[in-house]
Amino acid sequence: MRHGSLFSRIGGFDLAAEWMGWENVFHCEWNPFGQKVLHYYWPEAEQFTDITKSDFTKYANRIDILTGGFPCQDASIAKQDGKGQQGLDGARTGLWREMVRAIEECKPKYVVAENVENILRTNNGRDFAAILSELVRMGFNCEWRVCRASEVGGCHHRSRCFMVAYPNSIRLQQSESFFSNVVKEVSQKRRMCCGAASSVGASWASEPSISFMDDGISEQLHGITFSKWRAESIKAGGNAIVPQIALQIFKAIEQYNSQQFS
Repeated sequence: MRHGSLFSRIGGFDLAAEWMGWENVFHCEWNPFGQKVLHYYWPEAEQFTDITKSDFTKYANRIDILTGGFPCQDASIAKQDGKGQQGLDGARTGLWREMVRAIEECKPKYVVAENVENILRTNNGRDFAAILSELVRMGFNCEWRVCRASEVGGCHHRSRCFMVAYPNSIRLQQSESFFSNVVKEVSQKRRMCCGAASSVGASWASEPSISFMDDGISEQLHGITFSKWRAESIKAGGNAIVPQIALQIFKAIEQYNSQQFS
């Protein structure tokens, strides 16, 4: 399948697409550090920068799946600028409308979007209703769920709302879901943090055995980022999606797509 990403950050969706054996056709990211990481890993993909100035019509009907973690600053409960949670009325989270335009231009089969859990509640739920209405208007059915890193083996919760928009031609049975692969049993372990013991799930494979000093950045990037980009590296890791969640969603998409279009 052919994949394009918007608001790509450091390529969480792109990495999951690569794990699937899909082709990463393009990405769109305005942040210079994110651009550097994306180009390093996927130099063959076309690189767009400012989504408000990008035209995606050349990819009409040429992209199978379009993803985007549209900005969450105006929906996050951590917003501290005094303006409150404006949701889609805010300048950043309101860039969802640019993602809508990109969807209309690309005409993908599937769309996967991501934002903070609180996007379900901003403006008394009207924002999320507007998001769903736009997807329906463009001819999609939509399924959504709050997913946590701990459900795919992470040692923290990191709750995020994922949305999967899929063709009306796909009819899921009551027991079927694009999120059926996400939840998995993980072994619990007791850990000491700030003097308190807690059970938070399995550790990441890359996590140090004693301290929590792993910043999550690939060792391949340490030499080209940390002298100049240390702060950006840590910030980017905090903003990134959990690619293991995207991978499980992608597996379900490929399964239902093969059943429908084989």
